[in-house]
Amino acid sequence: MSELVTGEAVALELRPARLPSRALATLLDLVVAFVAYIVVSVVLVAATASLDEAAQVALSIAAFLLVLVGGPIAVETLSHGRSLGKMACGLRVVRDDGGPIRFRHALVRGALGAVEILLTIGVVACIASLVSARGRRLGDVFAGTLVVRERVPEARSGFVPPPPPWLAGQFQGLDLSAVPDGLWLAVRQYLGRMNQLDPQVGWAMAERLAGDLAARTGVPVPQGVWSAAYLAAVVQERQVREARRAFGSGPVARRPVGDGGGGAVGGAVGADGPPASYGVRPVVPVEEWSGDRGEGPGTGFVPPA
Repeated sequence: MSELVTGEAVALELRPARLPSRALATLLDLVVAFVAYIVVSVVLVAATASLDEAAQVALSIAAFLLVLVGGPIAVETLSHGRSLGKMACGLRVVRDDGGPIRFRHALVRGALGAVEILLTIGVVACIASLVSARGRRLGDVFAGTLVVRERVPEARSGFVPPPPPWLAGQFQGLDLSAVPDGLWLAVRQYLGRMNQLDPQVGWAMAERLAGDLAARTGVPVPQGVWSAAYLAAVVQERQVREARRAFGSGPVARRPVGDGGGGAVGGAVGADGPPASYGVRPVVPVEEWSGDRGEGPGTGFVPPA
């Protein structure tokens, strides 16, 4: 896992693509590009049979540059970093700060790719990727980009339950830049396995993690909110920020909370929750937000008896 820091000081957890998957994606792109180049060359030969040899050579070079260099640049620009090969392998090119690439990024990558991939048969690109800690070739280094994996196997991490509906989106103002990657990992692992833990042990662990997270953000846990629910809500807020920044997503739909008294973190709070500094309800029936899915008491965010 690689940690990228955005311009808003939000840490993103993105998984850089390894050399084998990148090589396979590049090979697929090259096959498509060479097939297109052959088709264009045959058409040019038939259309320029009456021209002299110098004109035919010039047109052939122009077709080479247009199809094998300009084509990948146009595709990556229009698709925001997803060529045909990358889509097949579940990869995407993003900026160093996790945002979508633009024409200038694709131009630098394509221009240097013609040298390190086409002219050297990929030797330079492979060496650069092996030397780089994040598997970047020279085009990525000079363009300020990174190839990441979009499809991550779900089996590697447990299911992270969503926060109670009324609590989702209440921590949009939290500063998460000081939270280390190790603490995020510990919180996600706890949320994914909390139903498998002894209730007393799990509750103590949630209290400790919530305290550590609150200390890093500089804002205490809202009064009346149980620790596990607080952890789930903050993790969801971080995931929303990652999705918006990494893939250029629009506003993420949240459960509306009305227009009651606002808080420093959560903003306005509606009729389904009294005004509070965090926009949360101090007392909520267990049945309403326990997070269990018909699994019975003691699951989800229910505290130990």
